Amino acid sequence: MLFPSVFGENLFDNFMENFDFTPFQDMDKKLYGKHAANLMKTDVKETEAGYVVDIDLAGFKKDEIKMQLNQGYLTVSAAKGLDKDEKDQTGNYVRRERYAGSMSRSFYVGEHVTEEDIHPRYENGVLSFELPKAEKKAVEEKNRYIAIEG
Repeated sequence: MLFPSVFGENLFDNFMENFDFTPFQDMDKKLYGKHAANLMKTDVKETEAGYVVDIDLAGFKKDEIKMQLNQGYLTVSAAKGLDKDEKDQTGNYVRRERYAGSMSRSFYVGEHVTEEDIHPRYENGVLSFELPKAEKKAVEEKNRYIAIEG
């Protein structure tokens, strides 16, 4: 259902807040807010070698998910389109529904990460991949003095 919006806020938020039309009725709205259905739940775990990232993308197929690495930012996006057409015996529409939705999330992973470093796998609605940590640079032990003006 489309509602008019002003500045990204639904005009009917206060009026419709007692009615629950969301497809994820069990989701905690106090935690995620009114845009909870569009949020990619992400878990990041630090290991010695890098980070393990798990993103929940339930309901999406592997070919509907895209990953892009650009200037140190890794963007994960998923888009879905669904058409349901049902006709009666004479060819008249009994029901016709369309749905299109997409979500995207970006992470700064650093300039050191390349596309060859990322090996994503998608199983049971969860996209998983590992990111390497940046190599630590040796700290110089020189005494550096700061000039005092005046």
